[in-house]
Amino acid sequence: MENYILECCVDRLASAINGEKGGANRFELCANLVIGGTTPSLTLFRQVRKHTNLPIHVLIRNRFGDFCYNDDEIEEMCDSIKAFADEGADGVVVGALTPEGDLDERALKKFIEAAEKAKVVLHRAFDMCKEPFAALSKAKELGIDTILTSGQKGNCVDGSPLIKELIERAGKEINILIGAGVSADVIKKVYEMTRGTNYHMSGKRVIDSRMTYRREEVSMGLPSLSEYDIWETSADEIAKAVKVLKEL
Repeated sequence: MENYILECCVDRLASAINGEKGGANRFELCANLVIGGTTPSLTLFRQVRKHTNLPIHVLIRNRFGDFCYNDDEIEEMCDSIKAFADEGADGVVVGALTPEGDLDERALKKFIEAAEKAKVVLHRAFDMCKEPFAALSKAKELGIDTILTSGQKGNCVDGSPLIKELIERAGKEINILIGAGVSADVIKKVYEMTRGTNYHMSGKRVIDSRMTYRREEVSMGLPSLSEYDIWETSADEIAKAVKVLKEL
């Protein structure tokens, strides 16, 4: 396959450098990937732009948790979108839902307006919505460029039947970006089931902290997560996925 997208999701400069080295052709830049990703800092964006050469789509998510936002949160995210658009982000990755599980059209219109010329990607809030085909139609109406989805399942393999139908219904109007559990081990299987050509992965490995002194009984965040595990994109994992894609 020649015309594919392998988007590498990164939250550190080291991960971005490794992702480019492995052969990814786009970044999704975020912070706090361990909790699903939140809005990164402008400083990190500038570092990644300075040290790499790939297009950057920036995740705009002001907090961990659901995708049902109040007016203050929507305003905060619009300000973030404007800031990254002004910095030259190639795209922004957004999403919002109503309490009833529909796309929040009012919020999305504000996000799209704030993005100006930057592309707009609907993130996996799509996977939490009530009616995926209604959401797909609304995304088309709004002019959204891409939908990131696992087919409303915990991973892309299980979600492949829905992904296949989404790709068929999307046609050339909107791109379907396949995420959640993407790796070199599953891409061929998912491709055979969906014919999808756009994939999203972190290619992460867990690196042990350089700290030799450790106070294990104290947690600075989620008690289930170790302070001494560092997530970082592996160039080798990305390269393996690229090899599979090229051979399809």
